[in-house]
Amino acid sequence: MFAPNDDLMRRVSEDLMDGYDEELEMEIEDRDLDEPLDSAEAAQRREARRVYFRELFRLQAELVKLQDWVVNTGHKLVVVFEGRDAAGKGGVIKRITQRLNPRVCRVVALPAPNDRERTQWYFQRYVTHLPAGGEIVLFDRSWYNRAGVERVMGFCDDDQVEAFFRTVPEFEKMLVNSGIQLVKYWFSISDEEQEARFLGRIHDPLKQWKLSPMDLESRRRWELYTKAKEEMLARTNIPESPWWVVPADDKKTARLNCIHHLLSLIPYHEVERPAIVLPDRIRHEGYRRHQVPGEIYVPPVY
Repeated sequence: MFAPNDDLMRRVSEDLMDGYDEELEMEIEDRDLDEPLDSAEAAQRREARRVYFRELFRLQAELVKLQDWVVNTGHKLVVVFEGRDAAGKGGVIKRITQRLNPRVCRVVALPAPNDRERTQWYFQRYVTHLPAGGEIVLFDRSWYNRAGVERVMGFCDDDQVEAFFRTVPEFEKMLVNSGIQLVKYWFSISDEEQEARFLGRIHDPLKQWKLSPMDLESRRRWELYTKAKEEMLARTNIPESPWWVVPADDKKTARLNCIHHLLSLIPYHEVERPAIVLPDRIRHEGYRRHQVPGEIYVPPVY
């Protein structure tokens, strides 16, 4: 039996920590780099970041347990994420999926409907993405586009909006009756916070792609979106699939609160896994590696 030595285990541990460090570095904000290391504010930020990652890793470990339980029981889970542009939906989805198997937990983020889809039953293009047994589907925006962006931007008329509000409760009841657990989150941010996040995207070349002309127009129509959201929550908050509002002005606490709440809604438990043993590699005396041509190697720039 292959017995790992201390040096190998050290390398395994370092590789694990490198992965965590990269994620930690992604969270460091530019302003921290210029702060004096001994400033009270910098120390407070470092402590808040430490607490955040400790809780995030703990919750992600629970998500792995949830994933195993979903596969083991054949559970079907749909989670809908809605909210204004820059509300943080993508951020929490990324943290949920970060350590999960993409064959079990997948994200659906549909583009605008094409000409053919516009002639279909409104819910048809979403139905094709619903989970089978043992699957989790996260909708980054959903059929609620009709109650939000389509309505505010004039992509549908009042009759279509009214038809949506009449039919969506029945549609969701059908999903629940078919054995799908449906969870709906609305990420709520303030006017001032959205403005700050939009400005951040405008001035960050790595994030400018996140801003579309539609996003900028949504900023101008803030109040119309508010009215649309209020009616949507009032008319589609049904016992079978209630809405849950996530205060999201603070991105990190919003992520933690949402993941914690999602876990609390599902009666999962840890599924015992068989012990994994790394088998010995088979070695043959006549085996020789062939030399790989040097010109096909990636140049060692770094």
